[in-house]
Amino acid sequence: MDILLALAAAALLIALGTRLIHRLNAQHDARIAAHHFSDPFPAIFRPPGHSHHTPTEQASGRRVTGTWP
Repeated sequence: MDILLALAAAALLIALGTRLIHRLNAQHDARIAAHHFSDPFPAIFRPPGHSHHTPTEQASGRRVTGTWP
């Protein structure tokens, strides 16, 4: 009888530990989802017309590479 009580207590502790870990993971996922890591920094954002590319490079969507005449 004592062995059955010990096994039941161990199973209960395992179930409670599993439940606790599951809740902590869900809380962690919610915190990560609240942050927007892909938003640009205000100091990096450049207004239109102030980038390093020329207007023709911006219009084509790629950098112009070629040989010198």
